[in-house]
Amino acid sequence: MSKFADIKIDPGIIKRAAQGDVRAHEIIYRAFSAPVYSICLRFTKAPAQAEDLVQETFIEIMRSIAQFRGEAALGSWIRRIAVTKSLMFLRSAWTKRGQSLGDDWDDVTAGEPVSHGISCHPDDAMDLDMALASLPEVSRAVVWLHDVEGFTHKEIAGLMGKTESFSKSQLSRAYQRLRPLLSASEVAQPNGAAIGSY
Repeated sequence: MSKFADIKIDPGIIKRAAQGDVRAHEIIYRAFSAPVYSICLRFTKAPAQAEDLVQETFIEIMRSIAQFRGEAALGSWIRRIAVTKSLMFLRSAWTKRGQSLGDDWDDVTAGEPVSHGISCHPDDAMDLDMALASLPEVSRAVVWLHDVEGFTHKEIAGLMGKTESFSKSQLSRAYQRLRPLLSASEVAQPNGAAIGSY
């Protein structure tokens, strides 16, 4: 799970923020801006775009905080807004490039690993960030949402406007792509499961 769950905000500050208190908005921004930026950067891989998404996320947070009912932790609510904004950005990028969430995996990964710039030598180790960066955007988003943020396949499907089987197949294909890049003994997912456990 990401850092969002560890951040505690006094309910009085949330109430003041809902009433438009600028100081309360600033406290919430300072508490959550780093983890929001981290999520946005994972999706965009571009600092400038991630910074823009952070601004969009906090504009949405401050605009909507009066509707926050406290049924979940504030961090969970903010995390969902950041993920939604990031996915909207990716959808927009896919649209601009004429791609879709349903792109055929073979169109992206056809050929031998070396043809994708992936070394066939186990001594040429890549770290997890580089391995994730090698994935297509959709697969990277699914891996991040499932393995790091802890979203279920049902939740991912809802966020992406797809089916649960789509989420599961994207995760499975991503694991297939990651296995040659990372040795199973060196890489464990944040939840303690090795790559390929879903």
